[in-house]
Amino acid sequence: MSRSWYILNVYTGYEGKVERTIKSLLEKQEIDSNVMLDVKVPMEEVVEIKDGKKKSRLNKFLPGYIMLEMDLPELGWKDTCAKLYRIQGVTGFVGNINRTKRPMPITKDEAMNLLQKSGVIKGDKQVHVRQSFNVGDVVKISEGPFASFSGTIKEIDLEREKLRVEVQIFGRSTPVEVNFLQVEKV
Repeated sequence: MSRSWYILNVYTGYEGKVERTIKSLLEKQEIDSNVMLDVKVPMEEVVEIKDGKKKSRLNKFLPGYIMLEMDLPELGWKDTCAKLYRIQGVTGFVGNINRTKRPMPITKDEAMNLLQKSGVIKGDKQVHVRQSFNVGDVVKISEGPFASFSGTIKEIDLEREKLRVEVQIFGRSTPVEVNFLQVEKV
C-alpha cells in the first residue's frame, strides 16, 4: 500500500456536495480513515475588476473532478470504491472505464502541479486575473507611476498578464506596459 492521489469524476456542480458526503462518511467511520486520507476540490483564486474595485474569489479550475488521497489496499479496495460509487453525483475514477478494475492514481508530478495551483502546497502559485480587455479599448491607469493617465490598449499579453497602453505624455503618444490589475475600463 502506498499513498497516492486519485481523481474522482463527478457531475459538474456536485463537487462540494460529494466532498461533504465523503467527509461525512469518514466521520461516521463508514470509510476507513486509514484508506481515505484527504479530499480536495481543486480551486484557484481569481481576481476580477468590477466597478473599479478588485474582487477576489475562488473558482473550480477542474469542474467535475475531485482529488482523493488514498492508501488503497491491494485487497479490499473494492469495498472503498463501491462506497464512493454509491454517492449521488459520482460517475467514476479518471482512467478507469471498468468499475471492476482497481483505479489508477495520477503521477506525483500531476498531483504536485494540481496542489500547487490550488495553493495547498507552496510553490509558484499565481492568482489568475479574469480579464475583459480588447485591443482598442480605452482604459484609465489606476496604479503605478502613470496613475490617472488614460490611454488606448495597443497590445495584450495574456501569458504575462500585461497590457501595452498608449498614453499621451507631454503631447506625445507613449507606450506604457501595465499589469491587468493596474487599469480599469473607462
